[in-house]
Amino acid sequence: MNHEERTYVPFRSPFDPCPPLPCRTYVVPVNQYVVFQPPDLPQFSPAEALKHGTLWPSLYSPYVSRKMKGE
Repeated sequence: MNHEERTYVPFRSPFDPCPPLPCRTYVVPVNQYVVFQPPDLPQFSPAEALKHGTLWPSLYSPYVSRKMKGE
């Protein structure tokens, strides 16, 4: 688990007919942690920035699907 991924245990009613879910996860975007752009922030090269979808490595967060995780 990375620092962008959070988990919680959903409420389960004693009368709920569905099987319980042990825990759920959600992703908090990395840009929520950077409130302003600090000076001299490292940058990707233009080709890498297009590949990653952002100019700054500190704002890059790779997407991993549940299929790839095995969930």
